[in-house]
Amino acid sequence: MKPLIHAQISVKKHGGHVDDYLPIHNFIDSSKAHVADIRHRALLHSSFGCYLTEQLFGTYITNKDNKMISVRDIAEEHIMQDMGFIPSVEHWLKNINIQPWMNGTYKKEHGRSKFIPFGEVD
Repeated sequence: MKPLIHAQISVKKHGGHVDDYLPIHNFIDSSKAHVADIRHRALLHSSFGCYLTEQLFGTYITNKDNKMISVRDIAEEHIMQDMGFIPSVEHWLKNINIQPWMNGTYKKEHGRSKFIPFGEVD
């Protein structure tokens, strides 16, 4: 679901204007800029993503109707709309196959590199 649609749903639930909520929903979906498929959700669609969103935007926002709305509630609602539940980081990570480069072996074998071209590391 696109951030604008999430923001429109937030307006229906909490009042205010789309612009009150759009920055929060844009942040939660910002990983789409780096992973253009469903895997982008692994980065912020979790309980940790809710925590980060609250750290970035504060505990609450005041919408255009002058109503205080919990940022955590907005983040949780976004994730529930997309996922049907709020996954933990463990839900996402338990299915990742550990690769040798994750332990720093690439650095040890090839020296330091600021950027490793995609596909170069298996």
